[in-house]
Amino acid sequence: MIVLKIGGDVFERGMNQALSQDIKSMLEHEKIVLVHGGGDEVTRVSEKLGKKQVFVTSPRGIKSRYTDEETVQIYTMVMTGRINKAIVQWLLSEGISAVGLSGIDAGILKAERKKQLLVLDERNRKRIIDGGYTGKIHQVNTGLLEILIKNSFVPLIAPVALGENYELLNVDSDRAAGQIAGALGAEKMIFLTDVKGLLLNGKYVEKISLKEAEQLLPKIGTGMDKKVLASIEALKAGAKETIITSGLTEKPITRAINHEAGTVIALE
Repeated sequence: MIVLKIGGDVFERGMNQALSQDIKSMLEHEKIVLVHGGGDEVTRVSEKLGKKQVFVTSPRGIKSRYTDEETVQIYTMVMTGRINKAIVQWLLSEGISAVGLSGIDAGILKAERKKQLLVLDERNRKRIIDGGYTGKIHQVNTGLLEILIKNSFVPLIAPVALGENYELLNVDSDRAAGQIAGALGAEKMIFLTDVKGLLLNGKYVEKISLKEAEQLLPKIGTGMDKKVLASIEALKAGAKETIITSGLTEKPITRAINHEAGTVIALE
């Protein structure tokens, strides 16, 4: 079982035959579940609609979208509609039996709505704000995914979750992918992004352990920090190995699995 996270940059620049052929090649002997991002597209559409997007930074330095009620509606529209269906359309055109879903469908992703957020203001001081419509995933229901996988379909999941009162919640796509990988006990969780892997001190890291990843997390820059955090969560939840690699190269999945590219994060 492979869980594959398609990042927003791959959605915009890497939906090509090289990637689809690699997915098809993997499907000959592996089951695959896809999760996608697309935050930049959400921002573009929101601002075209006149809804300015606000981003906040946690004390750990992790940047995220502030999601009020109007924003979560736009977020859901773009993620589950525009992006999800564009990727499904592409996969189908390449002969891959994809099914577009979101975390809402069959309650795949259940999340706890954050009541408050601790953020840093423009002077780097801590302050508490209302949590809005952002969630932290606490349950992954794999039943529908397992039915689809068993019948040779490839699920493609948009990162929107259901709250405890059935409200729509924005959940981070990397962390959603990690939680899904953990719940499915995936052998590999692969993050396809626009960079070669984890860059530290000017060098790309080939492999680190779960413990090393936890120690390094505070030193990792914005964007990559979420992928490393998602990797940590995936491994703790039941995935066997995670790989962060570029999705814009030839055979990115094959090369990642063979440890020929990317940064591997393993239990030990």
